[in-house]
Amino acid sequence: MTMPALDYDAAFGALADPTRRAILARLAEGEATVLELAAPFSISQPAISRHLKVLEEAGLITRRVDGTRRPCRLAGGTLEELEGWLDRLRRVLTANYDRLDAVLAEEMRKAQDERTPDYPFHDKED
Repeated sequence: MTMPALDYDAAFGALADPTRRAILARLAEGEATVLELAAPFSISQPAISRHLKVLEEAGLITRRVDGTRRPCRLAGGTLEELEGWLDRLRRVLTANYDRLDAVLAEEMRKAQDERTPDYPFHDKED
């Protein structure tokens, strides 16, 4: 069985909300129920459930059935896949900036050479 491709738009959209990021930070400490996740927030349990649904649809969390409890946990691999994508982007951008730095350094060297007059250190013979 293959894993479905990560929906980057859904994942980054889910991460755009501070409440959902706080929920993920809490789940990084371990599994938790909706009631446990709702405790530190001044929003309703149904609102937390809606946030959890967004996180689950984005592939960032999973839920399991444990009797009457439905504990949530971080989904394995999704954050690592996002991190890998960001790392590839970071490497490309770093390479672009390195090339730009080299071009700018060369232009500054040329500009400095143009401003420096050529003064002979010895007399020319006629």
